[in-house]
Parts: sequence; structure tokens; C-alpha cells
Amino acid sequence: MYAVFKTGGKQYRASQGDRLKVEKLEASAGDTVEFSDVLMVGEGADVQVGKPSISGARVTAKVVAQDRTGKISVIKFKRRTTYKRMKTHRQAFTLVEITAIAGGAA
Repeated sequence: MYAVFKTGGKQYRASQGDRLKVEKLEASAGDTVEFSDVLMVGEGADVQVGKPSISGARVTAKVVAQDRTGKISVIKFKRRTTYKRMKTHRQAFTLVEITAIAGGAA
């Protein structure tokens, strides 16, 4: 069984046991988090699709780690004007492991 849920402005497809990098959540490692904005649940021909979400459906996950991605360079440059700005950025994320998927009433 898999589920499509929404968190942090993005949608994720997950099955039980999957590890996902989601936008940073306010939880520490070892905590349990629950995603209630589930858009789709099912397997094969038995699929529930929400309008826009399924009431009562839940995806439960365990927080594995809080971390940041690799460094990227952000460069602003205008030719022939001696204008150049260089910055770097590391995006924070939360690594979660899906422990349970519960379907609800459509």
C-alpha cells in the first residue's frame, strides 16, 4: 500500500518503510510525526483519491535525523559593471521513515 501526502508545500509518494527527505519539521530525532493531509491511498485497483484530501487518512512517520543539504553557490553577476555577489546556501531538511499508513473514509 502507498500514500501520496502533502507537507511543506510539496507532495510525496511513500510506502511503509520508505525514508524521505521532507522540508524541515519542528521535531527532534526519534519523535513520531503524523501527516494528515493525505491526497491518495491505495494499491493496484483499490485506490482512494481525495477531493482534495481524504478525511481520516493518516501517514505516521518516525524522525530519523535533522540535517542540511550540500552547499550551493548563488551568484549575481552583471557584465562590464564590476558587479558580482557570491553567496552560498544549505537547505534544512528532516529525514523521516514511514512507519504506518492508515486509509480513511473517502
